[in-house]
Amino acid sequence: MLTKTLLIFCVLCAFLLIGCSKTETTDNGNMAAGNSNKTTTSTPAAKTASTGEKIGVPECDDFIAKYEACVSDKVPEASRAQFKSSITEWRKSWKQLAANPATKGTLAAACKQSAESARTSMKAYNCSF
Repeated sequence: MLTKTLLIFCVLCAFLLIGCSKTETTDNGNMAAGNSNKTTTSTPAAKTASTGEKIGVPECDDFIAKYEACVSDKVPEASRAQFKSSITEWRKSWKQLAANPATKGTLAAACKQSAESARTSMKAYNCSF
């Protein structure tokens, strides 16, 4: 059961990252210059929201904080909603997995894998985490 849950979780993360990467290539060139001022004005609120809800697994908390900072600082405003919904879904599913002692042990590895995938897909926005 643990293996099935982890597999479903990894597939879900892969789909989210693939979906996000498709948006990156279509919006990045069109929106990057027009939103330079907008990204800096919304940054403080987004960083405040990222500190509110922790997963309880350091690898997951670190990844979500860095990913959320990248989205708030570097992703064009028009694409942010999709990325933020991914963050919300990660938090929700990872909190459930962290609450279950049977799955909590594998969660750190899953978060590391998600961070590696996101590192590759977010290079289009010059994010490094």
